Amino acid sequence: MATFDSTKLPLQDILADIVKGKIQLPDFQRGWVWDDSHIRSLLVSVAKSFPVGAVMLLETGGETRFQLRGVEGVSPVPEPAIAEQLILDGQQRLTTLTQVLALKAAVATRTDKGKPIERHYYWHIPTALDPESTLEDALIAVEADRKSRTNFGRDVDLDLSTTQLECEQMYFPCDQTMKSDAWESALIKISVEKFQTYMAFREKVLDSFREYQVPVIKLHKATSKEAVCLVFEKVNTGGVPLNVFELVTATFAADNYNLRDDWYGSKERKVDARQTRLRKEPVLEQVETTDYLQTVSMLHTLACRKADMAAGRTGKQVTPISAKRASILALELADYQQWSDAAEAGFLRAAKFLRMEQVRDPRELPYRTQLPPLATVLALIEDRWLEPVIKSKLSRWYWCGVLGELYGGAVETRIANDVDDLLAWILHDGPEPRTVQDANFSPDRLDRLASRLSAAYKGLNSLVLREGAADFFWKATVHELSREDMALDIHHIFPQHWCETRQPPISARTNRMIGGDAPSKYLSRIQQHPQVNLDKDAMNALLASHRIPVNPIRADDFDAFYVERKAALLTLIESAMGKSSLGISYEDVEDEDEITG
Repeated sequence: MATFDSTKLPLQDILADIVKGKIQLPDFQRGWVWDDSHIRSLLVSVAKSFPVGAVMLLETGGETRFQLRGVEGVSPVPEPAIAEQLILDGQQRLTTLTQVLALKAAVATRTDKGKPIERHYYWHIPTALDPESTLEDALIAVEADRKSRTNFGRDVDLDLSTTQLECEQMYFPCDQTMKSDAWESALIKISVEKFQTYMAFREKVLDSFREYQVPVIKLHKATSKEAVCLVFEKVNTGGVPLNVFELVTATFAADNYNLRDDWYGSKERKVDARQTRLRKEPVLEQVETTDYLQTVSMLHTLACRKADMAAGRTGKQVTPISAKRASILALELADYQQWSDAAEAGFLRAAKFLRMEQVRDPRELPYRTQLPPLATVLALIEDRWLEPVIKSKLSRWYWCGVLGELYGGAVETRIANDVDDLLAWILHDGPEPRTVQDANFSPDRLDRLASRLSAAYKGLNSLVLREGAADFFWKATVHELSREDMALDIHHIFPQHWCETRQPPISARTNRMIGGDAPSKYLSRIQQHPQVNLDKDAMNALLASHRIPVNPIRADDFDAFYVERKAALLTLIESAMGKSSLGISYEDVEDEDEITG
């Protein structure tokens, strides 16, 4: 069954319906932003009967309901109930043509440098008819009082403030384009000769507007919210992509609920910001609206699935757990209100869990996409996540996702599967989650782990910290220093031309002490520093806390160091992932060229 129709409609009829309020905007549409140069270009294009692109309209009256608003400038503000169609694509063009051609008020636009201005647009009739001139030359704009000024606004060089002045100087107001009877009557009383000139202009320019046919794609009222969202994103490639949050916001607004206020807060309406409450946990600073709505959606679909199974439904009759956009868009306001607080509590518990895994800062978070499934599970099991067996399972799942690098890209299906698997594993001793089963860490991944931005790099760094890595200078564990807001840094164990990727987390003070010296030199210098004063055994223990092999580093033996530390890190990874097949031997590294090449 076709979901849309293609046709052509007279521009004149479209503008009339906009003014009457029969055509309005869904609230998720951004505001009108065109500047003066864009307005002039569009008017000239229509005057020349050039194509200016199709528009897309959505029929109202279906199950997809949005908060509506009239096209900017239309007064009085139209009632939402009278809307028959909504503009999905073509808002900027239709708003421009409405304001210039169909409304009497000055157009509130801006210069190409962004300065706000108010303008009325006119055609200079003699210039428009001059074969030596262009229509671009004939189109002018004057200020809100219909005057043009020079000398920093002190001198009026063109006054079009009355119809008589317009007629006498042969400037046609664009707001008379679609219906110029009154203006023509005034002109013919002033000069029959000028009226005859005007008629030639009307045929050349005005008839182009009055006869202009706009290609229109009409989406039927049965179009789903998901389809509306997809269509809007496809046709608005030049603007800000439509976030699913914006579309849900517009949907809830139809029931007089402001989702933006709930998330961002409102001083005027005394609404606390959910986002602010979450961001009290630094690791949650990058949580986005989509992450949150995914969690709400999974909590809701989990409850629906439970109800379906209790009712004896099977197979496709059972609601699947879902974080996909279609499921988010299917949320009713009551569903959101039921699960929003639980989702928030889940994220806050997730932050506590991550702190225990030594992930405290958004820069240390390998995958933001792992937060929704974690928050969903913690919202449901509440403080049971602190039980040792459950905590151990959550930790293993988390590190499998990170070190297996399974949470990059499109992960909506994995998110939902992990929620289902984790709950079964934790609450009913079910099989290992698919992420745990799928995760793998190849030993040679360490040879290529050069970017601090990679998930595995961040994860390995946090694992070393979790196991109690101590700072070379301050002697406290690095995560203790991080709690005291101590400046932390990363430094190469060996000079950079030897090795560019093996960097332990240390304080900035230690970083300055190491400099570019070989390990045997800077270790001795650190040990002998009067504020450190470590004996050899204590220094060796500190090195071991970073999984740094002691004998090779003290001997400046890079090859042996590389192999032994790689084995130590792999043991740490094996423990975190619960995998036992990541072993390495000295034969895995043939020579220094292989390591550094």
